[in-house]
Amino acid sequence: MKPVDFDAYFARIGYGGRFAPTLEALREIHALHAAAIPFENLSAFLGEPIALDLDSLQQKLVRGRRGGWCFEHNLLFRHVLRGMGYSVKPLAARVRWNVPPNVVTPRSHCLLRVSLDSGDYIADVGFGGQSLTAPLRLEPDIEQATPHEPYRLRLAADKYTLESRIAGEWLPLYVFDLQEQLQPDFEVSNWYLAHHPRSQFVTGVIAARAAADRRHALRNTRYAEHFPDGRTERRDLGSPAEVREILEGPMQIHIPPSADLDARLAAMVSAQGQG
Repeated sequence: MKPVDFDAYFARIGYGGRFAPTLEALREIHALHAAAIPFENLSAFLGEPIALDLDSLQQKLVRGRRGGWCFEHNLLFRHVLRGMGYSVKPLAARVRWNVPPNVVTPRSHCLLRVSLDSGDYIADVGFGGQSLTAPLRLEPDIEQATPHEPYRLRLAADKYTLESRIAGEWLPLYVFDLQEQLQPDFEVSNWYLAHHPRSQFVTGVIAARAAADRRHALRNTRYAEHFPDGRTERRDLGSPAEVREILEGPMQIHIPPSADLDARLAAMVSAQGQG
């Protein structure tokens, strides 16, 4: 395995700060990564393989100017942070965002625990439209500001719940514990989400990017811009060309060449119009 190409990664996110495992550097790199590298599921939508080794992650997200989902984002981020000297442990979470209270979800989300002299933090640059734009101190029951929404952690027994305050209401995003996860744990979930016929990542298009002044969010043919003051501007997309426009424009995705993409987008647009 080749080492992290820090020159390419730092150029990709626009980082020119210190190469040192400090809280200041972690905060800056975290925000820049979320702004530069979008969340997107085009590989799963197109039936392409999704590899989680470092070489593949760098080729796709860094050199290929693509995005990815949680495993790709946070495992790449883990390599970057470890290479800079941080102590990092991957964790797994059960998603609660837009999930009914009585529904049990699998441990299908990846996040990171980063240990510094000043304490422990969680980092997560891969949770779609609610990706963190700053690391959070691993401390329950305190509101923590980020460049976007405020967040907090709730602790019950040994389980942490990450919540975000949206339109004045605290909403749960996911639940996790502090058991370290290994690469094979993520390989299993990665394969399942990319191949199960009812996976939302297989049946539709999801993309998000946290720009400095707003969040961009796309789910199939519904595009939204969420602003820090609570405003949301929405737009329904009526053609594959309009979906491509959002993917290449606000999401800043270098769309991979695929003979199937326009056909798949046309079928998705048609299905949404009939729904």
